Amino acid sequence: MHQVTPPRVEQRLLRTAPSAGDAALLAEVVELRASNQQLGRAMESRAAIDQARGMVMALAPCSSERAWDLLVGVSQHCNIKLRDVAAALVATTKDRTLPEPIQRELRRALWRLREADRR
Repeated sequence: MHQVTPPRVEQRLLRTAPSAGDAALLAEVVELRASNQQLGRAMESRAAIDQARGMVMALAPCSSERAWDLLVGVSQHCNIKLRDVAAALVATTKDRTLPEPIQRELRRALWRLREADRR
C-alpha cells in the first residue's frame, strides 16, 4: 500500500529545489490530489442531482433526459450551479423553502414542458 505524503511535506519538498524527476513526480501527485478532490465533490453532488431529477420526473411527468434538460435550463436561467439548484430542490423534502429565483424559473420550465407536450 502507498504511503501518502502530507500536503505540507509536499510544499516543503517543492521549496527545497528537488531534482527534475522529483519535481515532476511531486507536481503529478499535487495534480492527482486536486483531481481526486474534484471527483469526490462531483460524486457527492451527483446524488442530489439524481434525486432532483427524479422529483422533476414525478412533477412533470417526463423522461430522465427531459428532467435533466429542465434542471440544466433552470440552472442557466438563474445563473446558479446545477448542483446548488438540485440541492435546493431536494431540501424542499425537509421543509425548506425553494429560493424564489429557482422557484420562479422551475415553474416556468415546468409550464413550458407541459405546453410542449400538448402540441
